[in-house]
Amino acid sequence: QVQLVESGGGLVQAGGSLRLSCAASGRTGSMHLLGWFRQASGKEREFVAAIWWSTGMTNYADSVKGRFTISRDNGKNTVYLQMNSLKPEDTAVYYCAARRDGTLFIDYRQGYAYNYWGQGTQVTVSS
Repeated sequence: QVQLVESGGGLVQAGGSLRLSCAASGRTGSMHLLGWFRQASGKEREFVAAIWWSTGMTNYADSVKGRFTISRDNGKNTVYLQMNSLKPEDTAVYYCAARRDGTLFIDYRQGYAYNYWGQGTQVTVSS
């Protein structure tokens, strides 16, 4: 079992920045893939970014490329999402997710690829 706790959300003006944190605990040695998803009010959950724990390889949704950066601190078992140049359309609840096992051909952009989820943290960007 892996527990994930997000923090760092809040209110910012358009063009501002936030850094989200996701602290993992429990059987963190089993983590293979960490991802960030978001869900705006009334909309479906969407993929934001992913990072492979052992290699640091990353992937991003097209909507956030060049603005968001996902990273991890292995010693702290923490994954971060640095969000710059924020837009009102970035407003959503942001969730951290983890997959315990490695597979070569999983669709990391889909929520079903992940086994564990955090409680979410609200990000609101004002215009």
